[in-house]
Amino acid sequence: PCRTFCFLHELEMLLEHNLIKGGDVNNAIVVVDKPVDEKELARLQKIFKKEKIEVKSEGYLNNLELRFPNEPARHKLLDVVGDLSLVGYPIKARIIANRPGHSTNVEFAKVIKQYIKKNRHIRDIPTYDPNQPPIYDQSYIEKTLPHRFPFALVDKVIDLSDTHIVGVKNVTFNEWFFQGHFPGNPVMPGVLQIEALAQCGGILAINLSGEGQYDTYFLKIDNCKFKQKVVPGDTLILKMELAAPIRRGICEMKGTTYVGNKVCCEADLVAQIVKR
Repeated sequence: PCRTFCFLHELEMLLEHNLIKGGDVNNAIVVVDKPVDEKELARLQKIFKKEKIEVKSEGYLNNLELRFPNEPARHKLLDVVGDLSLVGYPIKARIIANRPGHSTNVEFAKVIKQYIKKNRHIRDIPTYDPNQPPIYDQSYIEKTLPHRFPFALVDKVIDLSDTHIVGVKNVTFNEWFFQGHFPGNPVMPGVLQIEALAQCGGILAINLSGEGQYDTYFLKIDNCKFKQKVVPGDTLILKMELAAPIRRGICEMKGTTYVGNKVCCEADLVAQIVKR
């Protein structure tokens, strides 16, 4: 264990403002950061009811013995470890801290957390192996969703749990929407990427809803961003993750589409599940 420490000028300021009535020099290491005369030492002796207070050669008051030669530095190290735990994720890194303090540590933790949130989708890119059999094929999807050609936008499901689903849409030049979007420059409409995500998420939501037949209806789309074009020949990976437990038929999900290791679009989707 490494005790807290303070500088003598900080101790004097606290004394002047009557802020350490319950304090004692045995509670902390007091680092002497300025010349101290006998009058000041006598005042400290009186305040803290000590027979003798003096400055040791190492530069701190003689109120206690250091447990380690670098005990203040160890205390600062523990502060860094504790403050960075606020990130909420395990950190494997070499961190160099120059004169760290709680405020700067917390600001640094916020920067790390924002970076992790911003790049989380890169870490969680689904792996697609076409040699592996799908969890759900097209025939099962047709039994689950009411969508039919030309609006069936999920070819198969390759990963599934109680909180997420990963589907695949193989984009070919024969897609009906390429006739007009755009002649000579075929690009999959962004709204159809969102629709494909919604259909993929619908499979997960319906699976979690128990027996019976269900339909899903959009309620809201938030934070939608398109980052990469989807063109003929692309294999579009559809990933949907539950953002909250399904309550009263309301389903909130975070959706991301990928081509390879690049994010094509992302959005927060809210839908209602209705039993037929």
